[in-house]
Order: sequence, then C-alpha cells, then structure tokens
Amino acid sequence: MILSELYHTNLTPILTNKVLFITPPLTQLNTPYPATAYLKGYLNTLGVASNQVDLGIEMILELFSKKGLSDVFQTVEAQLDELSENSARIFRLRKKYLQTIDPVIAFLQDKNPTLAYTISEGDFLPEASRFEQLEDLEWAFGTLGIRDKARYYATLYLEDLGDLIKEVVDPNFGFSRYAERLGLSASTFDEMEEALQEPSGMIDQIMLDLLEKKIERYQPTSIAFSVPFPGNLYGAFKCGQYIKKHYPEIKIWMGGGYPNTELRSLKEARVFDYVDFIVLDDGEAPIRLLLEYLEGKRPIHELKRTFVRLDSEVKFLNNSSVKDISQRDTGTPDYSDLFLRDYLSVIEIANPMHRLWSDGRWNKLTLAHGCYWGKCTFCDISLDYIGRYEPINAEILCDRIEEIMAQTGQNGFHFVDEAAPPALMRDLAIEILRRGLTVVWWTNIRFESSFTADLCRLLRASGCIAVSGGLEVASDRLLELIKKGVTVGQVARVTNHFTQSGIMVHAYLMYGFPTQTAQETIDSLEMVRQLFESGVLQSGFWHRFAMTAHSPVGLNPKDFSVRIMSTEGSFANNELQHEDPTGGDHELFGEGLRKSLFNYMHGVGFDIPLRDWFDSKVPNPSVSNTYILKELEKEEAISYKDQKRIIWIGEEPELLEGENAGFADLVFSGKKEDFAMEIPTELAEWVLGLLQEVSYQESLKTIRPIRESYEEEFGDFEELTSSEVWEILREHGLLVL
Repeated sequence: MILSELYHTNLTPILTNKVLFITPPLTQLNTPYPATAYLKGYLNTLGVASNQVDLGIEMILELFSKKGLSDVFQTVEAQLDELSENSARIFRLRKKYLQTIDPVIAFLQDKNPTLAYTISEGDFLPEASRFEQLEDLEWAFGTLGIRDKARYYATLYLEDLGDLIKEVVDPNFGFSRYAERLGLSASTFDEMEEALQEPSGMIDQIMLDLLEKKIERYQPTSIAFSVPFPGNLYGAFKCGQYIKKHYPEIKIWMGGGYPNTELRSLKEARVFDYVDFIVLDDGEAPIRLLLEYLEGKRPIHELKRTFVRLDSEVKFLNNSSVKDISQRDTGTPDYSDLFLRDYLSVIEIANPMHRLWSDGRWNKLTLAHGCYWGKCTFCDISLDYIGRYEPINAEILCDRIEEIMAQTGQNGFHFVDEAAPPALMRDLAIEILRRGLTVVWWTNIRFESSFTADLCRLLRASGCIAVSGGLEVASDRLLELIKKGVTVGQVARVTNHFTQSGIMVHAYLMYGFPTQTAQETIDSLEMVRQLFESGVLQSGFWHRFAMTAHSPVGLNPKDFSVRIMSTEGSFANNELQHEDPTGGDHELFGEGLRKSLFNYMHGVGFDIPLRDWFDSKVPNPSVSNTYILKELEKEEAISYKDQKRIIWIGEEPELLEGENAGFADLVFSGKKEDFAMEIPTELAEWVLGLLQEVSYQESLKTIRPIRESYEEEFGDFEELTSSEVWEILREHGLLVL
C-alpha cells in the first residue's frame, strides 16, 4: 500500500476541512505559479476537498477592462495638474484606450486572433512613451510575423497603461509584482505594518472584492496563501487582514519561496495578526499535520516546520519524527479549477529566454526534488528545497505529463528544477518518444560534460526547445571558488552541443562575487562576447551577486574574504549586506554589462572595444580574443567504450532487394525526405537487426553486445564505426549516450 493510501485509511473519518489555496498578486501574466496546483494534487490523494485561485490574473483582468480603466481615468481626472506629460497624453487618449482595451485583452488571451492584422498595421492602438523604442525594432529583431508583432505592440500598450497606474493610482503596481519593495530586505515588519494600516486603494479593493467572491463561492474552512516572491507578500497580508476582520473563523496559512528563504528566523509576533500559521519547505507533510490539528486529531506541538504565535510569542514547531512525503506519493499537480484560458501571452523580445517566460502558457512540473549537484557556494544549499535531492522515475513523470495534458489541453512544460539531472532527462526523453507524446519543454541545467552532442540530439527529439544554466562569473578561478564544477571551456563545448541540436541556450551571468576584481569582470564580459559571437549562446542576463544567509558564502563569509555588515532583524532575514575589501568596485559595471549583452543578443557590437560600454575607466581584457574558438576545437571524438549506451531514434528502415546481385537497399523515411543505402545484403540485414534491437522502443543497450555481434560476423568493429555506412546512420539518428 502506498503512503498516501495509508494516510487516507488512517484518517477516520476523512478530514472534513475545505481548503482554498490562493496565489496573491502578482506573478506572471501568462501562466499560474504551480505551488497551489502541487498542493491541491497532494490533497486529492488524501481525499481532502480544495480549490485554488490566482488572484493576480483575475485582478489584472478586472483592472484592464473597460470598467476598470474607466475607474482609473476618474482617479486621474482629479489629479490633472500633477500629471507627467506621458500620463497627460494617455488621459487625452482615454476614449481610444476604453475602446480598445477589451479587444486587446481578448487578443492576448488568444480569443480574438484576427485582431493581429489590425494591431500590426500600427494605427489601431493609442501610443505613449513605451512605443518610442519602436524605431529600433527592425534593427534589433528583424521582421516579426504578424501575430508576434501585434502581441509586442499590445504589450507596449499595456505597459503604457501600467505606467499611468503606477504614477497616479498606486506606486506599488507592477505587472509581475505588487508592493515588492515592502518585502525586499525587510528586516523589520514596521514598513509593512504601516502600509497595511493605510486605507485600501483602488487596486487593493479590486483584490479584496475578488477575495470576498471566492470565499462566498467556495466556503473554505482554511485559506492557504502561496507567497513565492516579495511581490506577493503584501497581497497575502492584505487579504489576511480582510479575512481576520470579516471571517475570523477561517484559519489562514502561509507558505512558499518567500517564507522558506526570508522568514526562517521569524520573531515578529505582529505577523500573526494577519495569518495563523506559516509553514516552511515542502508543504505536503506540514499541511497534513496542520489539517489533523485543526480537526482535533493531534496536539499543536506535533505540527511540522510550522511557525505559530503561542502566549504572545512566536514559536517554531518542527516535528522531525514525521518524514516528508516521497515525491512519488505527492500526486499529480492539479490545475483543473484555474482559469487557464484567461492568461495573457505578452511578448518581451529583448531577451529570448524572457520571451519564453512570458509567451504562452506552460505547465509547471518538477523532475527531481532539490539539486543533484548541491555545491555552489552562492546558493542556498543548506535549505531543504535544494539540499534534499530526490528524483522521480521517468515512467511516473510521463504519467503526470499525460494527466496534466489531458487536464489542461496544453502540451507545453517548464520543468522548474534547480538543475535537471542529465540521466533523468535522458530517461524522460526516451519515455516521451516511446509513448509517442508531442511535448514542448524547457528546463534549467548545469553545463556539465554529460550533455554530449548525442544526448542533446535525443533531448531535442523529445521536444526540448531551450535550456538555461549558470555560467555565472565566466572565470575559471571564480568558478572554482563557487564550486560550480565547470570551466568556461567546458561551458562553451556544452552550449555548442545544445545549439547544434537546435536547442536555445540561456546563460545566467553574475558579477560582484566576493574577491572578483575589475580585471576578472572585464575578462568575463570578453568570454561572454566570444560565446555570442561564435553562435553557441543565444540569450543571457547579468545578475549582481547577492549574499544570502543560507548559502556557504553567507554561513562562512571569512572563507571568501568578506565581512557581513547587516544584523539579524525580527522579520525577514536572508539577503546580507556585506563588504568585499579585495574585490573591485562592482557598482561601476552593471549598466555597461547590460548594454553590451543587449547588443550581443542581437548579433551586433562584437567589434566595439569593451571599454566603450562603460562610463568609467576599465581595464582591457587579458584573455585571448580567440579563447572560445580554441576551446571549441578541443571537442573530443566520440568513443565506443563497451559500457556506453546506443539508441536509434529514427524510424525502422525497409529492407529491399538491391539492383546489384548480393546487395540490398535500406530505405529510410525521414520527416522531410527518404534516403536509401545500397550495401551488401548480409550487412544490410545486420544493420536492420541492429536498429530494431537498439530502437527507442526497446530498453537501452550497451555497445559491448553490438561490438561482439559485428566482430563475430564481419571483423573489426572500428572499421564499421569509421565507415560511411556508420556515418550515415549517426547522421540520421543512431546515438551513443
């Protein structure tokens, strides 16, 4: 009996709580954050009734409607003397905005696709300051298709309105965050408390009205807020404040990425004026115990990884005797009651990976809990969500993929792993091919040597379209200090493997790591320039290093020659202010790194001297301008060691009698064309048998029995692997893994 069945059997009667999971504003416009779907899927295995709501997308749709904009313009009318010129222009064009907003939203929801023709002509939408960048559109991006061009225009149109709302209605507004500054580096609760005591503004009121409707509809006994980012925190507390006032009988929980990282040392009792419980890390086991406590089935001290307020003090209850739920027993994420057809596919084309984030709706799924590497010194590897590695097998993953596709009607997947394990990616790709599934997917990886050219071809055949990975500081000395386990040369070769297979590559880039000098920053930029110029990297983004309390750097700052300057507060404690006496002045580099990367991503600016990107004096690069090309030339020839695996991902060929005596034709049917090989009949029969034996429909075979079979019949196996026949087979789908 599986674990979930045991729980279901032991809970007599079945838990009667009814849970409403809420993602408060705001996350992405194009797809729901997956935490509530994960937890709803788990409660399904326990027989516990639950519903889920993404208040963010529903709030956006209320605000960006004819009625919502009418209210915005009424607010603006009372402040006409204080408007910027840009906002004044938008107000003057208010009739055009009110006329166009509902059709534009429907278009971005793919409910009104023919509007693309009108929008793309450029004279349908009212335009304000965001459209000033259009003059660079063709230079930067070439000619867009009609639909993409229209969605880009529509995105700029929404951003113009967002600028107006931010200026006049609510300075805390943002399309993927709400009052984010209140949650960033908030060591005390004072500023958040002050904001929560202010009267509700227009956007607050929209959110609270939606909340009221959800409570009336679902009649929950508990409401659980998922708070993945700082930009969700204020919304959760504001909703909690409303529930406490109007529905004091409803219990309120909070969990998610923000509490998991920022609130681990929580001491602030005022937080519990807005929520009753805060749970950390994986929510399944803590939530099960919490539900049992709320039904009187266990005492409060048996809660797991849960903060509560007892006797006016914050207490952390950590029932470590209860184990976490195995990943195979958490159930399939359940998206069934989210409004999946109402999300907006906006298009941000300045960065190819950012475009993937915002374009289309992606089903979120996890291949493995935690990170299989778990060594990077800047990462929170001491925390459970990274430190505890537990993969799921490919069969269970594919079962969940099929369930979610049937549930949502969509086949796009973003595997949200910290770093997807190469062996599991291989097994998943083979299982997708075996089941004949049409899946489009992308994920995060480490640029490790396991990603050979053949593995990348296999991943592409299964539907992988993009990967993102950490190149970080692009300096071998610093990569070693980070314990990344890769070198710049290795990253170049791996990115080349992905690129050659047709998979887009995005690199996370970092500057300001402890002890990083100005010279190393410029040398890192030169490495990045060469990677883009050689065509092996298509997308990237520079991040300024942030020291966190749960990373090896934060836990052992002396080992990295830095000094922590911030002190622990009573509320959020994660990002640490620090002093880096041996490193360069990192403030000088951010804008120059951003500008240069923007140009490199669009195939220009490679000949501009690096110093010209910066306003202050910087050193010249000290690395050779052919460094990456020379590293790419170090590609190792494929080896045919006995323990390596071999797989054929093409279709089975047809064996026909050849025109010449003693010869046969092997006819292969590819997606675009047929091709044939005329070879001796005995060899043709052996090749056909080989391809049947190592087909992706069969279990993976090693090289050894293949070698032995060939040498028994024909001679030296190396003669085969160096022949034209083998070269053709390799070209059309014979892979060595």
